[in-house]
Amino acid sequence: MIYNHKFDIDSVFNILRTVNEKYQEGSPEDEALRIAAVALFYVREIQKLDDYREFFRSFYTPAIDYIVVAQTFETREEADAWLASGKASNGELVRIAGQGFQVMPKRKETGLRFVRMPLPEELMKKHPPGTE
Repeated sequence: MIYNHKFDIDSVFNILRTVNEKYQEGSPEDEALRIAAVALFYVREIQKLDDYREFFRSFYTPAIDYIVVAQTFETREEADAWLASGKASNGELVRIAGQGFQVMPKRKETGLRFVRMPLPEELMKKHPPGTE
């Protein structure tokens, strides 16, 4: 699940307060909720809420969402022409005829080559979630 990293902090405080009312003062739950609320209050007070939002976003964003395909090609010939054009950059991920490849330096000479690097959707087809 992806959470809203642009949350309204005042709404969060109100919800924490409402939830906290259900617990006896001094209980472990009361203490945990107060600690969480004060931590958020502190982050806001030292004007680091934007930094926290970015941390929160990265904490809950699946790694798969960070994988970006730079180019998509229908054929290997098209991909090879692009590679030869000098427009490719080391490390770029490309899709060629539905398969993932990463642009890497050639081993013993100058220039770049494609190295097979399965895309997340390829891996999901082979190993759907919950089938491990």
